[in-house]
Amino acid sequence: MQTYIVGGAVRDELLGLAVKDQDYVVVGSTPEAMEVAGFKPVGKDFPVFLHPKTHQEYALARTERKTGLGYKGFVVHASPDVTLVEDLARRDLTINAIAKAENGQLIDPFKGLADIQSKTLRHVSDAFAEDPVRILRAARFAARFTDFNVAPETILLMQGMVAAGEVDALVAERVWQELAKGLMETKPSRMFDVLRECGALKKILPELDALWGVPQPAQHHPEIDTGIHVMMVIDYAAQQNFSLPIRFAALMHDLGKGTTPKEMLPRHIGHEVRSLSLLKEVSKRLRVPNDCKELAQIVAKFHGKLHQSSQMRPDTLLAFLMELDAVRQPARFKDFLKACEADSRGRTGLEDCETPAADLMQKVLKAALSIDAGIIAKQYNAPEKIKTAIFEARLQAVKQVL
Repeated sequence: MQTYIVGGAVRDELLGLAVKDQDYVVVGSTPEAMEVAGFKPVGKDFPVFLHPKTHQEYALARTERKTGLGYKGFVVHASPDVTLVEDLARRDLTINAIAKAENGQLIDPFKGLADIQSKTLRHVSDAFAEDPVRILRAARFAARFTDFNVAPETILLMQGMVAAGEVDALVAERVWQELAKGLMETKPSRMFDVLRECGALKKILPELDALWGVPQPAQHHPEIDTGIHVMMVIDYAAQQNFSLPIRFAALMHDLGKGTTPKEMLPRHIGHEVRSLSLLKEVSKRLRVPNDCKELAQIVAKFHGKLHQSSQMRPDTLLAFLMELDAVRQPARFKDFLKACEADSRGRTGLEDCETPAADLMQKVLKAALSIDAGIIAKQYNAPEKIKTAIFEARLQAVKQVL
C-alpha cells in the first residue's frame, strides 16, 4: 500500500499558497484492508475513507468509464491494480494531476508543473469531455488564479462539449455549487468570461448571457455595455470581500435589461420589474438558497429606486424603508445597500464615487429604530391605529434627523 498527496494541496504548495486541505490517494489497497487499518468509509459513489486520527480523506486509486450523459454517467473501478498514473489521468486539469510521495518526490506524468510555470489551465486528456462539471471547474479556476489562462485547445474541447449537449445534462445542484464557488473567487468575472467563450453560459444562464451587447446611456454608464457593467459590479463586490448573497444579487440585478425592446434602447424603463421576474425563474431552476434568492430579489426590484432616494420626501423615504422591511431585517438591509454600492461603483471611471443614497437611508433607518413601537402599541386597540401611530412617530424621528 502506497499513499500520495494529490490535487489541490500539491498545486497550492507549488504556487506558494497556503494549503488548507490535504487529499490522499492510496495505491495497492482494498476497502476491506482500509477498514481493518481503522479507516472509516464515507464515499457513496467510490471508495473514500477518513483517517482514524487526522480525519483527512484517503481515496483508493480508481479509473472511470463513461456510460451516459452528465457528471453521474460513470462507472467507477477501484482495485489494487489501478496505478497512480491511471488515477491521475482521470483528473480535470494538469495542475490538479500532480502527486507527491511520502518522501517528497513529485509524480507529474501530465506536465502540470510546466503548466503552473506558464500559468496555463489545460485539460489532462480528452476524458475531460466526459464530465460537464469540468467546464464549470475550469472557469472557476480562471476566476481564482487570475494570471492563468485557459489553453486554446481546452477552450475548443469545451466548445465541443457544449455542442454535444453535455452541458444540458448538468443538474441544478452542481451548477449552483460551482457558480457559488466561482462568485467567491478573487475575480468572478473571469469565470463568466470563460463560460461565454466556450458557449456554456448561454446554456446555463441565458438570462445573464443576453446582457452582453446591450447598450446603456453613456452619461450614467461610461462602459455602455450591460454585460461589462455587471462583471464590473461582481468584481467590485469581490474586492470588498462581500458575502455570497451580495455577490449573487450583484450578478442578477440587471437581468431585465436583456429584454428591453430595441426601440427603447439605450434606456431601460421598467427593467427592475423584468429583472425580478427573470430572477425568480433562475432561482427556481438552479434551486438557489433562500438567503441569496431573497436578497437578490429586493436588489433587483429596488436598486433603481434607491438611487432616487435623495429626491424623496421624508414620508416617502420612510415608506420605502418599510417596503424594504429594513426595520425587521436590518442586516439584510445593510447587504442591500452594499449590493447597491457595488452597482454604483461598478462603472468605468466611477469606481470610487460617493454613495449619498446609501448614507441617507442608513440615517433614516437609525431614526426609525429609535422609536419604541411596543410602547406606542400599548396605547391603542385597533391594529390599523397602532400601525398609523408607529409610522407617524417614526416619521417625526426621520424629519428630525433630516
